[in-house]
Amino acid sequence: MADWDIKKLRILRTLQELGTVTATAEALHMTPSAVSQQLTGLARSLGVTLLEAHGRRVRLTGAAQLVLRHAEEVFAQLERADAELLGYLQGEAGQVRVGAFSTAIPALVVPAVQELRGTHPGLAVAVREAEAEAAYELLAEGSVDLALSLAAHAPTPRDPKFTRVSLLADPLDVALPVGHPLAGAPGLRLADLAGEPWIFGSSGPWSQITTTACENAGFVPEQAHAAADWSAIWAMVAAGMGVALVPRMARAGGIRGLGRGSGVALRVLHADQPRRHVVAAARRGAEGAPGPARVLAALRRAAAAQTARGSADTAEPPGTVQSS
Repeated sequence: MADWDIKKLRILRTLQELGTVTATAEALHMTPSAVSQQLTGLARSLGVTLLEAHGRRVRLTGAAQLVLRHAEEVFAQLERADAELLGYLQGEAGQVRVGAFSTAIPALVVPAVQELRGTHPGLAVAVREAEAEAAYELLAEGSVDLALSLAAHAPTPRDPKFTRVSLLADPLDVALPVGHPLAGAPGLRLADLAGEPWIFGSSGPWSQITTTACENAGFVPEQAHAAADWSAIWAMVAAGMGVALVPRMARAGGIRGLGRGSGVALRVLHADQPRRHVVAAARRGAEGAPGPARVLAALRRAAAAQTARGSADTAEPPGTVQSS
């Protein structure tokens, strides 16, 4: 029977993800020669060729791809075994590490932590702010146990390394200066703002979300100002410098400056209903561990409460101005 060495299989998987021996060595804190030796030993023990020359680099053979397909099942089973062992050894105690993007922390993670302090005081939650790409790198390497991100920037549901859980669809409202001619217009549509100067990030998730929402409404937004900080965006809208889409979670999270008397009229786009979708992810097989499972459940309840509050806050007739 072939010798399926778990450590060497993890090295092979990392090489598949990163593409070069040098990058694999850096990621695993090894030397390139040690990586090559480990993979040579794995190929010898399995009796197949795993790598072949491809210019100045190497690429995985068909046999290596077959090995990795089975290895992913092994890794998932080991995660499940670790989860069961953790539950046996720790019970209600332990630590769950959560990586989350900025607006998700006050709106979802903090309420979940506050709930767990009352129901499971022995379960500690360590929070780390990280945008999608960084959060999933941390998740893959084991530095966090759960990652929260926008669905558009999460791994696909078919990714064998992760299990995704949908949390909520976060509505996007439009912020206009209080004195804007359309601030009180009934039945406001996103397309009505096609000729306005827009404020959104120069790159990254929020830039893509804003442009996609506007394109779905039939126009390309003219970016007058670039900003990613919600307090800065809010201040520029209040000063009459442009309009912006604002996720409801940003307001619910108590972002500084997004309060009453700020000179901003917030309108709900009832007809368009643009949204961004928020998901949580865990390493496949580890989502059933007691700690991560409890935190996921608390995050779901926080998301449900956030959705209910958002619906109650926007139960006004179309055309009503919410002056914040």
